[in-house]
Amino acid sequence: MSQEEYIQDAVTIAHVALGTNKSDNSSTQKDIIDTAIGEISKAFGGIVAVSRLYTSPCFPKGYGPDYINATLTLQVIRSADDTLKTLHEIEAALGRTRTNRWESRVIDLDLLSYGAEIAPDRAGFQVWHDLPLERQMKEAPSELILPHPRLHERAFVLVPLADIAPEWRHPVLGKTVIEMRDALPSADRAEICPL
Repeated sequence: MSQEEYIQDAVTIAHVALGTNKSDNSSTQKDIIDTAIGEISKAFGGIVAVSRLYTSPCFPKGYGPDYINATLTLQVIRSADDTLKTLHEIEAALGRTRTNRWESRVIDLDLLSYGAEIAPDRAGFQVWHDLPLERQMKEAPSELILPHPRLHERAFVLVPLADIAPEWRHPVLGKTVIEMRDALPSADRAEICPL
């Protein structure tokens, strides 16, 4: 047996946020989340943990119906770009279209983190991290930004992520999920309710 045959593919832990604020006549929002989790499991085969489901106000407020949100932890052996590509393929298969930024959507799958990777690099991350809200609402990055540049600001991500990865540490900010969650205004955290 050759040396290459003994080498195992490296496994990376990734975190994914799931959200939906749109349903159809045959599927509830909970059904859509459950279906997305099933499709992710089929595609990756390595779901480590899934949070509870939560209801949360649409973000930004007034942009549509309320959401159901969850997070999950994956073990992946593909690259971060391939991981995101697969998540986008699952979104499309479930009926997601991308026409307007932050519009209502049948499913939203965000790659929150990929190990301790910072992408495209620290400076590129910082540009999107520091982007003012009015520009965030109009502009989308053309490349993968890791960790998700808004992760630390969003109770609808941090509350469910604390269920499954409370000690995960942000590779740029140096704070754990619990620390980031607890730094949010209590009113923001209170709006995120278990289903």
